[in-house]
Amino acid sequence: MAAAASRRSQLAKLVDRPGAKVLVIGGGINGVATFRYLAMQGVDVALVERGDYCQGASGASSHMIHGGIRYLENGEFRLVHESVQERNSLLEIAPHYVKPLRTTIPIFSTFSGILSAPIRFLTHRSTKPTERGAVLIKAGLVLYDFFAGAGTRNTPWHRFHGAKASLAELPLLRTDVKYTATYFDASVHNPERLTLDVLRDGLEANPHARASNYVSLAGFGEQGARLRDELTGTEFDFDAEVIVNATGAWVDLTNESIGEPSRFMGGTKGSHIVLDHRGLLEACAGREIFFEHSDGRIVLIYPMGERVLVGTTDIDADLSVPARCTDEEVEYFFELIQHVFPSIEVGPGNIVYKFSGVRPLPRHDDTAPGFVSRDYRIEITELPRDTTMLSLIGGKWTTFRALGETLGRKVLTELGVAPGPTTKDLAIGGGKNYPKTPADLAAWFAVRSPLAPRRRLEVLLERYGTRADEVLDFIGPNDPTLSAFDELSLAELAYLGTHEHIGSLNDVFIRRTSLAFRGLVTEELLRQVAEALAPVLGWSPDQTEAQIDECRRVLTEDHGANLALSHA
Repeated sequence: MAAAASRRSQLAKLVDRPGAKVLVIGGGINGVATFRYLAMQGVDVALVERGDYCQGASGASSHMIHGGIRYLENGEFRLVHESVQERNSLLEIAPHYVKPLRTTIPIFSTFSGILSAPIRFLTHRSTKPTERGAVLIKAGLVLYDFFAGAGTRNTPWHRFHGAKASLAELPLLRTDVKYTATYFDASVHNPERLTLDVLRDGLEANPHARASNYVSLAGFGEQGARLRDELTGTEFDFDAEVIVNATGAWVDLTNESIGEPSRFMGGTKGSHIVLDHRGLLEACAGREIFFEHSDGRIVLIYPMGERVLVGTTDIDADLSVPARCTDEEVEYFFELIQHVFPSIEVGPGNIVYKFSGVRPLPRHDDTAPGFVSRDYRIEITELPRDTTMLSLIGGKWTTFRALGETLGRKVLTELGVAPGPTTKDLAIGGGKNYPKTPADLAAWFAVRSPLAPRRRLEVLLERYGTRADEVLDFIGPNDPTLSAFDELSLAELAYLGTHEHIGSLNDVFIRRTSLAFRGLVTEELLRQVAEALAPVLGWSPDQTEAQIDECRRVLTEDHGANLALSHA
């Protein structure tokens, strides 16, 4: 299969055949979704990403697949309707990564916000922080349920509880809670792996499709796009009839790099922290707590396995500096936890991971960040050599499939090609034939029990979905795991190196697995993984040490990890 190839072999395919009908710049979820759609339409399409796939905003999300109930306040009814429908679809076509998420909103007033909400709706500007009360939230949830549909919905209807029932379910909530509203959205615990699955779908669907990470757009000239291999510095020309600029918040900088300056974007930074805190985990009672902080910002506390995700901020971003979660943001997160769970003490020692990204929002001038549209649009620019460039402005995680199809159809129009079938009901990667019921799951494990212990099979199914069968075929039966950690083996690392486009050690811990996110990387594991990958990726001893040093720096300085204590 085309996808069963290393990063090196995919790059070679670009260099050896330096042209395509379409070149997608940007390997976040929206660029990759557009690539998948075009590849499935039989288009000769290539994709390049300057870092790793899903390294930017796509990998710094709140890990939610949601309709965006708060966008109703902005009047974005089309976007909310599309988002809810796409949420329902992803629960069916990507069940290996997208799961139902029970969400509870604690409410501390009845009528508050009724007067200020219309002002925010009409002006899209912040007003003096006023709590959204039960009446306003009830109205929003009724509309939200309506958009989800009656016949096609696969999540329960929302429910309201009074104070007594709310505290019985969530006893550590503030005692002045008046109501709670509970509804269902969806979560994506492995957005990086879902992005990779979407990419592999495109590569496997079309022998002409090619993609490489760590390749950037360096310019545009007489020979077409100038591409640069970021790992070696080598540059080469690549010709295309249509270029898709899907670089997110960096769209304007990408356009500037090829001599077509634009002012489309106005991204905002969003940060999160991941906590190891048993008390907070238990306080959430298995559901996301989604609420309004005292400054009017909508925030979340979200249990994920044995960890708790807390976010997010919404701050105008400076693209000249890397997005990092600051000490001020961390304090803000501690305050918001206290806002709903006043008896729970959380400190820096509970943090196992921090991350931050820049949302690809449109330029918004005087509009407050929280009221900037999360919808998307496409801008067209004509380049020399009869090349058309389509710049994607905006977009959110939940709508990636619909967005990719919309943008892909626009590309087909530019090529004069009629669109083929939709991807709406097409299973994504390891979601095909995924066991959904307990009986199906038991049968899946039983059939494969001779190949590996149950614990190992659980890890592989969670990591790859039904593509775990491909991994099992590669690693063979009874494959021993690493001495430093039982969720990886030498053979599986060889599989990752030859099948999943790894360009750096960071890719393994941050994007091919969730080990960094969960705070499970130790110095011993860092070295064992690097030494296992070295012969697969052709790293010399000096390069291996450099990979270890850089990965340690990224995890500790950029993401707040403590490698010495991460297994404690």
